[in-house]
This record gives sequence, structure tokens and C-alpha cells, in this order.
Amino acid sequence: MALMWTQNLAVGVDLIDQQHKTWFEKADQLFEAGKQGKTSEYIMKMFDFLDDYTKTHFRDEEKYMLSINYPEYNTQKQLHTAFIAKLAELRKEYESSGTKISAVINSNQFILDWLVNHISKQDKKIGEFAKTLNA
Repeated sequence: MALMWTQNLAVGVDLIDQQHKTWFEKADQLFEAGKQGKTSEYIMKMFDFLDDYTKTHFRDEEKYMLSINYPEYNTQKQLHTAFIAKLAELRKEYESSGTKISAVINSNQFILDWLVNHISKQDKKIGEFAKTLNA
């Protein structure tokens, strides 16, 4: 189930790429915590960390997009807002599920699928745009 960051997900902007790597590591830790039967308190701390880290990453990425006048900023902002809302929904689902492993697996799968899809289809365009500025 674990999916790690690989070089083919590189955007070409160091800060963004480093944060994406950390994001994958933490999503994997959430999955492992559920798989290993960690306490619900521990898993809730993982959800809290992912929520905080996601907001920090999106803020940094959005600041970068604004700094280069990225033309698809508004689209990215909307996608980020929707992901934050979904992450909150997944956290609530875990809480109300009676802390079942299936809720952790579903959360992990959604997070990893979204990350791969978003990085591949959206964030890579930021790197491509940034390269045109340096040409």
C-alpha cells in the first residue's frame, strides 16, 4: 500500500519537492500506524500533523506561485482548499468509525492517490512555468 516519493514526481522547485517528500513519508507513517495497531491518540496526532503540514505546504506553494505570477494560481488554490476539507472529513470519519483500520487505509489511499495525481497533473506545471522564467 505504501507509495513513496520518486524522482518522476519532482516538480523542479526545491522547496516544493522537499515538502512533497516529507508529505509522502508522513502519509506512509499514518498507514503504518494503523496497520501496526497504534493507539487512536497516536493516529489522531498523525492526522493533526498531516493537517498542519498540508496547510503549511499549500501556503508555501501558493506564496511561490504568486511570486512568479503563476497563471493557474486560482485553480491550484481551489484544489488545495478542497483537499484540506477532504482531509478534515477523513479525520472525522476515523473518529466516528470507532478507530477502525479501514478508515486509516481509506484515508491513506485517498491522500496518496491525490498527491500523485495532483503533483503529476498540477504541480509539475508550476515547475515548467518557472523554467520558462529562467530561460
